[in-house]
Amino acid sequence: MSTLQYRFCPQCAQPLEQRDHGGAPRMVCTAEPCGFVQWGNPVPVVAALVEYQGKILLARNAGWPAEFYALITGFLERNESPEEGVARELKEETNLDAVETSLIGVYPFQRKNEVIMAYHVKAEGEVSLSEELVAYKLIEPAKLRPWRMGTGLAMAHWMQARGLEVQWLEF
Repeated sequence: MSTLQYRFCPQCAQPLEQRDHGGAPRMVCTAEPCGFVQWGNPVPVVAALVEYQGKILLARNAGWPAEFYALITGFLERNESPEEGVARELKEETNLDAVETSLIGVYPFQRKNEVIMAYHVKAEGEVSLSEELVAYKLIEPAKLRPWRMGTGLAMAHWMQARGLEVQWLEF
């Protein structure tokens, strides 16, 4: 799990120590009046399975292997709904406009301590990738190959809901 682990309290700078709190081991401030507890709550992430020109748009992050493409994802920001967040991320990453969004589902991604809210997003416009992305490709929905975690589960559920056969990508 890649959750940030504080060694010192972000409120009073006293050392943190692991204690049983709320039925689980947690990092807790040693200063009595402070009361800080690092809960380790998952980070909310939005994901877009983007339908564009009748195909599904997958993108490759600059830090990924050349053969790896995935859904558009990003962190939900303060004071925005998941629908607003997924539309914002789509615009920031691809310059496309979301014209219709529908929830596919909510998925845990324990490896990164995230909870993913995945949407099917119909999009319009002209693709222009952000500096985070280096390539994209458009794939016929029946040719998608989901992976067995995180956003791959959302892709598989979306395909199954449309009667498409799921052929899992094996790593």
